Amino acid sequence: MSETTQQTRTADQEELSRRQREARKDIRVIGDPVLREHAREVTEFDRGLRKLAKRMIRTMHDAPGVGLAAPQIGVSLRVVVIETPDDGLIPLINPEVVKHSGDRRLMEGCLSVPGYQAEINRSKQVTVKALDREGKEVRIKAVDSLLAHALEHEIDHINGILYIDYLESADQLIPVRPSIDDGTPSEAEVTLV
Repeated sequence: MSETTQQTRTADQEELSRRQREARKDIRVIGDPVLREHAREVTEFDRGLRKLAKRMIRTMHDAPGVGLAAPQIGVSLRVVVIETPDDGLIPLINPEVVKHSGDRRLMEGCLSVPGYQAEINRSKQVTVKALDREGKEVRIKAVDSLLAHALEHEIDHINGILYIDYLESADQLIPVRPSIDDGTPSEAEVTLV
C-alpha cells in the first residue's frame, strides 16, 4: 500500500470516528426524561419535518445504527427512521403497529442504552401503518426480519418504552464493551423500572 493510500485511509478513519463521537453526543441516553414520554403526533408536513428527518438519518448513519426515533435526539414527535440492507431507508411519521403475531427471542441493543444488550421477545410478523414524509399513508409488513425487529423497537421509543423495560432484572443486561467516559452509563446506573 502506498503512503498516500495509507494517509487517506487514516484520514477517513479519523473522520468516521469524529462523526461517530458527534452523533453519540446528540443521542439521548437512559435517564433522559424525553425517552419516557409518549411522543406527540405530527400534524404538519413542512420544512421543519423534512429537516428533522434529515438530521435523524445523518445521526443514525453516523452513530451507526439501524434505526432512530425522534425522542432519541430530544424531539418528542412520532417520527422514526429505519435502514436495513434488505429494505433500504424508511422514514415513518406517526407509525403504529396494527398487527403482530408469532414470537422470537432476539438479542437487542439500543443507542440510548449504550454498552449493553439483552435477549428479549419480539414478534415474528409485524404490520405497521404510518405516513410518509409527504403525509401519504403507507403500510409495511415485515416477517421474521431485521425490519420487523427495528419497527417494533423504534415504535416502542415513540411510546416511551425502552427494550430494557421487557427485562425482569438488570442482571439480564450483557455488557458489550467497557464503559468509558463518553456518557455511557455504568452497570450501576442502568436500572429497570
